[in-house]
Amino acid sequence: MSGSPSRLSGALDWVRKNGVGTGLEVVINGVLPFVIYTLTDARLGDVGALIASAVPPVLWSAVEFVRRRRVDALSILVLTGIVFSILALFGGGGAKFLQLRENLVTGAIGLVFLVSAAIRRPLIFYLARATMLRNSADEAASFEQMKDSDRFKRTMMIMTLVWGLGLTARTAAACALVFSVSIPTYLLLHPVLGYASMGALALWTFWYARLQRRLGAAERAAREASAAAAAAAA
Repeated sequence: MSGSPSRLSGALDWVRKNGVGTGLEVVINGVLPFVIYTLTDARLGDVGALIASAVPPVLWSAVEFVRRRRVDALSILVLTGIVFSILALFGGGGAKFLQLRENLVTGAIGLVFLVSAAIRRPLIFYLARATMLRNSADEAASFEQMKDSDRFKRTMMIMTLVWGLGLTARTAAACALVFSVSIPTYLLLHPVLGYASMGALALWTFWYARLQRRLGAAERAAREASAAAAAAAA
């Protein structure tokens, strides 16, 4: 029970720091596309309205990229997503083709995760290191020192595979929505699918990382106890 107040306090601190930004992101990426499509469909047609509805999310991503002003693995991944999104918008074709191309952005990023795992360069490692470098050079250096550990390598590999498969599955589900619901319904459900899938992947990553840290600490303690016992016996 003693941990509950601290967890609640941490949650409230997060809401105070990030609540406005997160709410604005949801409005721009989830609400505005539906509103813009609904208001412009009669005048622009399905394709034109879809392109108009996609402008706010693309601009949001571009502004966030410029605001951070960092060139690292995480920024490159975000920039790649922005470029793919713009290409998807202006590549021509019908409404469903446009919706499918937009979803293939996520699928392409998922494949990047899977390919990085296949070549033994798990992308999660580079993304985590980039994030730590933003926060603390000492924390990033400590993270870097663990890269030769077998448990650490396995953890990075499993995380990368889970994210790759998760993003690929999200793409498949979104593509199924394209052919099974109307465009307005799709515009309402697609952000829910996106936030739910990313939330599930983030929560799993947090849990799995904590589990591996706990198991790693237990292994180190056992080795140190064994070494101390051997030294005492000698």
